[in-house]
Amino acid sequence: MKFRVIVTIGLAAMLSACGINSVPTAEENAKAKWADVQAAYQRRANLIPNLQATVKGAAASEKSILTDVIEARSKATAIQVTGADLTDPAKVQQFQAAQSQLNGSLSRLLANVEAYPELKSQANFSTFMSQIEGTENRINIAVVDYNKAVQDYNTRIRTFPDAVGAKIFYGSKPLVPFQATTPGAENAPTVDFGNSN
Repeated sequence: MKFRVIVTIGLAAMLSACGINSVPTAEENAKAKWADVQAAYQRRANLIPNLQATVKGAAASEKSILTDVIEARSKATAIQVTGADLTDPAKVQQFQAAQSQLNGSLSRLLANVEAYPELKSQANFSTFMSQIEGTENRINIAVVDYNKAVQDYNTRIRTFPDAVGAKIFYGSKPLVPFQATTPGAENAPTVDFGNSN
């Protein structure tokens, strides 16, 4: 009887050391962090209509840039990457590229707003700028948290003893970290609203 108890305890210890619980826990954590990245980008996309309404009247001559922003927003929100897609580098890169395009269009529009001092002084525009700044900070934090979760998961499935359970029980594949697709794309647009003389 004691032998069976010892064997059972030994088997339980071996299985727990093989990533039976830790591998899916790490994977689910990474997927949750990806959801945070998507939520932060969605918040930014949701702010674009406010930007459109605020800028539209004062910056009628910048209509083509505003149109670019709206089109880039549409493309960025159309691309969805689920937790199951996080092992596919092409899908993650497609998402990153769409977000980068929106970031570039938004940056160009905000840079052109400099020509409209009456717009910069409007309370609505100031509120919007505060919201976009906060959202860019949330995006940055969410991306950092996601990449850390991916690193933890990828390390876990590649190191002993968890690699045994990851391969045998789950067929785990490395997740794709979020990377900037263009130089500086990971940074929020820089906009200077100071007076230029």
